[in-house]
Amino acid sequence: MRVFHLLYAVVAYMVFLAVFLYLIAFVGNIPPAPLTVDHGPDSPVAAAVAIDLALIALFGFQHSVMARPAFKAGWLRFVPPPIERSTYVLATSVVLILLFLGWQPLTAPVWSVGNPTAATVLWGLFGLGWLIVLVSTFLISHFELFGLRQVWLAWRGRPDTPPMLREPLFYRLVRHPLYAGFFIALWATPQMSVGHLLLTTGLSLYMFVAIRLEERNLVDVFGDAYRAYRARTPMLVPGLGGAGGERDAR
Repeated sequence: MRVFHLLYAVVAYMVFLAVFLYLIAFVGNIPPAPLTVDHGPDSPVAAAVAIDLALIALFGFQHSVMARPAFKAGWLRFVPPPIERSTYVLATSVVLILLFLGWQPLTAPVWSVGNPTAATVLWGLFGLGWLIVLVSTFLISHFELFGLRQVWLAWRGRPDTPPMLREPLFYRLVRHPLYAGFFIALWATPQMSVGHLLLTTGLSLYMFVAIRLEERNLVDVFGDAYRAYRARTPMLVPGLGGAGGERDAR
């Protein structure tokens, strides 16, 4: 069974890695991705908006509900603890794949930056945002976040250690650099279409909600230590003061 758990976690991780890379191409309309935020099947505007909103809502529902302690307490009766996180990661991948396949482009322009220097700066910020996301996962424990550490410890027969509140690098500047990276990556584009704006706005609203929900979990886990960290550290933008926000404690 431990072999199955290990293989399951590795497969879930590899699937998510592929989906994450495709997400970058999807948002950035980067060839040779066949389906992107602005390239895909044509649909009437009303139907396209309804479908796209449903896909965004599905992602938000899955990503938040499955991460809540009450949900995890229930499904751990059916999912072995070592692969609980991997199952969550795999479910997230499936929902993102559904979003890629079902997305209905709305290509009417919202803004278009023609200045080459300005466009280059925006592309640079786009890349920087994704880099911040990736680096942030390693700062808080990349392999635990994606379920590999849990199955490795189970394989070795070693108990997991209690979570620790740490403030490495980016986390000294803002509480949620991973979310900050996503905000930068989603909004930094020289060509913003209606569909891209719909996706970016929907995911941005979801992230603000997710931050509040996860922050409650962090207070439950770390208590006054996290309250003090929250009070002195901005949520997303360095220098804007503390209070409110979140960071994944896992």
